[in-house]
Amino acid sequence: MQLILSEPFESLWAGRDAFVEVERLQGRVYRELEARRTLRVEVAGRGYFVKIHRGTGWGEILKNLLTAKAPVLGAAQEWTALRRLAEAGVPSMTPVAFGERGGNPACRHSFLITEELAPTVSLEDFCLDWPSRPPAPRLKHALIAEVARMTADMHRAGVNHRDCYICHFLLHTDRPIEPGSLRLSLIDLHRAQTRARTPRRWRDKDLAALYFSALDIGLTRRDKLRFLRGYFRRPLRQVLREEASLIARLEVRAGRLLARFRRKAAEGNPL
Repeated sequence: MQLILSEPFESLWAGRDAFVEVERLQGRVYRELEARRTLRVEVAGRGYFVKIHRGTGWGEILKNLLTAKAPVLGAAQEWTALRRLAEAGVPSMTPVAFGERGGNPACRHSFLITEELAPTVSLEDFCLDWPSRPPAPRLKHALIAEVARMTADMHRAGVNHRDCYICHFLLHTDRPIEPGSLRLSLIDLHRAQTRARTPRRWRDKDLAALYFSALDIGLTRRDKLRFLRGYFRRPLRQVLREEASLIARLEVRAGRLLARFRRKAAEGNPL
C-alpha cells in the first residue's frame, strides 16, 4: 500500500482510512464510470480535482492487451507522470494526495487529488474563433512556442501523454494574456506513460494528436513550421531535412484521427 497526504487532507483524514474517506467526498462529478470517477470538490475554501480508480477487471485488461493498448491500472500512472513533469519544469497539476492499495491490478483501489487550476481556459476554447478572428501574430507565435517547449520537455523527460490535444493545455487567465506573461499547464495525464526515454512511436502519436487537434484553428504552414523548429530546437532547414519522414507521417496519422473522429461523431460518440 502507498499513501501520501499533504494538507488539507493530512489533517482532515488523520486517524481515518483515506480510501474510505476519498469515496465520501462530494462535489461536481465530471466522469462516472464503473472503474473510474472524476469530481471537483471544495475543501477549506479551495478547489480540488479527485480521480478515483477502482480496478478495471481482468476482462477489460485483456481486451486492451489484445488490441495492443496499454490498460490504465490506477492513479499511479498519473502520479508518476506528474512527478516527472515537475522535475522537468513542465507546468502541470499539483498533487496533494495519492493512495494505492491492492496487489491485484484488476481490482486495485487508488486515487489522486490535485489542486484546481483556476481561473483557466483550454487552448481549444481560447482558439475557437481564430479562423474568423485571427489573434495578434505575436500572441499566436508565443503560444505556439510555449506548447512546443512544453511538449518537447515532456518527451525529453520520458513522458508521453497519449491524449495530447490542445484541450489539455490550460491557459491561465489570472494574468495578462500577452507575450511575455503567458502561463500554460498540461492536464489529464491519467493515461500517460513514463520511461527513461520516450520511444519514437509514442512521441509521434502525441505529435499527431496535437496536430490533429489544431487542424481547425486557422494555423498557417509557417505556424506549423514554427512549432517544429521550437519542438526540435534545431534550425528549420535541418529539421525539414532530418525529419521529413516524420512530417509526412504526421499528416497521415492526423488524417486517420480526423476520420476516426468523424466516424465516432456520426455514431454519437465523439473522441
